[in-house]
Amino acid sequence: FLPMRIVTGLLISVIGFLLVVYRERVKGQVGDIGFAERYLGSGGTYTFLLILGVLTFFGGIMWATGTLQAWVFENLGRFFGYG
Repeated sequence: FLPMRIVTGLLISVIGFLLVVYRERVKGQVGDIGFAERYLGSGGTYTFLLILGVLTFFGGIMWATGTLQAWVFENLGRFFGYG
């Protein structure tokens, strides 16, 4: 029996991986993303989806191992009175 944190983190990582692999199909479904095209230049939607997928993948791995929670607590906890 796996803890829910691990299952959720791995599921998020799979979603991030699939976003990286199938970004062309996703772009075909959602069309151009205005701010990405404006700030990242021509083809910015593909770049944005790639960055989002990579961050989602690593965020899911960090969530599953508990390092994301530790990082947030260490770096943002002081703003909420926990550090």
